[in-house]
Amino acid sequence: MKRRSPATRSSSAAPAPADANELLAAMPSEIVHRLTPALELVRLSVKQILHRPGDPIEYVYFPGGGFVSELTVLETGDLVEVATIGREGMAGIFASHDAKPAPSMLMVQAEIDVCYRLTAARFREEMDRRDAFHDLMTRYLHAHVGLIMQSAACNAMHSVEQRLARWLLMAHDRVRVDEFPLTQEFVAMMLGVSRPSVTIVAGTLQKAGLITYHRGHMRIVDREKLEAAACECYRVVQNLYAAVGAPLGGRKRTRVPEREISS
Repeated sequence: MKRRSPATRSSSAAPAPADANELLAAMPSEIVHRLTPALELVRLSVKQILHRPGDPIEYVYFPGGGFVSELTVLETGDLVEVATIGREGMAGIFASHDAKPAPSMLMVQAEIDVCYRLTAARFREEMDRRDAFHDLMTRYLHAHVGLIMQSAACNAMHSVEQRLARWLLMAHDRVRVDEFPLTQEFVAMMLGVSRPSVTIVAGTLQKAGLITYHRGHMRIVDREKLEAAACECYRVVQNLYAAVGAPLGGRKRTRVPEREISS
């Protein structure tokens, strides 16, 4: 089945690329100016698949909101999330590897009203220039791989409660609103656990006053307590991305203070 192409909209109705996406904002203005004519404005809907494992990567995406999940697809068809990508980054980073097929699935998990996409061919041309674009994207690739590695460790070592708290914090950072649609079935798939496990843990977080959950809608009630309930993986990943754009003099990110891990 042919993959549905995202709907395009006039760029006059959306913020400029460097205002919509933080990775683009970290680039020198001359590079953003060079890229802008090649960036296509698209709108991405929930559950839209951008590519599947083995597909050629045709585009890379710079979200201006919402988020995309990078998923490992098992032989059974089960999906496990290994990374979350929002306005801090770019979806499709593995397009930098000589037109190799996609190693994972990219699926939109929260609607992205403003997203800029660039053809993978143009992305590789920009990488071949070996200028500030290449340097920034290489740092981003390292941070992205670091996120995947941290996710693997987190899934192996931390409790479902800690992992759910971490995931909710990452989702909250990207959607930038306290309430957003979220089903327990979806969370179970993302965390690689059973739905009853999610029900129990979500109930625990709700009783503690950290969240409320009703009919597929999640609301973050106490962000500070949710951060305390999460494992250190949230802080580690935040700090990985905090270092990506700073050397180029773009929008500065704030490092998340390291805190003692609760016993």
